[in-house]
Amino acid sequence: MNLEKNYNHSNSFVVLRQEMSLRGFSQSTVESYLYYVENFIRFIRKSPKEVNSSDIKTYLEKLIKEGKSSSTINTAYSALQFYFEKILRRKFFVNIPRTKKSKKLPVVLTKEEVLQILGAVNNVKHKLILALMYSSGLRVSEVVDLKVCDLDLESRLLTVRQSKGNKDRTTIISDKVADVLKKYLANKNGKELVFGSDFGGKLTTRTVQSIFHDAIKKTSIKKEATCHSLRHSFATHLLESGTDIRYIQELLGHNSVQTTQIYTKVTNYGLKNIKSPL
Repeated sequence: MNLEKNYNHSNSFVVLRQEMSLRGFSQSTVESYLYYVENFIRFIRKSPKEVNSSDIKTYLEKLIKEGKSSSTINTAYSALQFYFEKILRRKFFVNIPRTKKSKKLPVVLTKEEVLQILGAVNNVKHKLILALMYSSGLRVSEVVDLKVCDLDLESRLLTVRQSKGNKDRTTIISDKVADVLKKYLANKNGKELVFGSDFGGKLTTRTVQSIFHDAIKKTSIKKEATCHSLRHSFATHLLESGTDIRYIQELLGHNSVQTTQIYTKVTNYGLKNIKSPL
């Protein structure tokens, strides 16, 4: 981050990071907020004390024109609102509307398509990463942070620690993935990462996304799927098999069952039994 060098308000930037840490913001949220504040200041080329609501609207409009998702735009909004209201004590967000959330349904893969993707990966570690994301409904950030001590392979359970919203949760592991993990982790101690980088340290989320992207390119799948589609597919397939939505909510770590209910709109459970009148 070079924001401190770009304008004479380095102290407020330090306070921003400190304030977020004290409030228990997750590391990913901290980094996102810092990024959007810096990006905005560079774009608008003004001192933060000179910024007005029109500048904020211009920046958010720029993100819309760049095709950013409503989720991304609202994250930028929240970052700027937090910075200007909580750190600089400026109140001009009341007349700035948030972007309406997209009503798009998540991209879900069929079980056969998941098998195609896994079958396209030859590297054992890479195959295990994708298989575990689908097997346990993990986010990309969660799979790269996973430690050996977070796995209970005998009970087929996995603990996700301090994920979105700084919450721990427990989810399941499939028998097949657990059996392979036992062999894969045989020489690792509990404090080690399950999937460390070959160069030492943690894998980046971009690396995992590339693994998925390279795998799906080798298949005949035409859906605009991403790594997160494995998590969507995990939830949808559980719902189709009759798992209670409340359990799925817990496995995914959703605060509200309302969030989980999006999967009732993409499941073909029941729909496939309806015959077209044609």
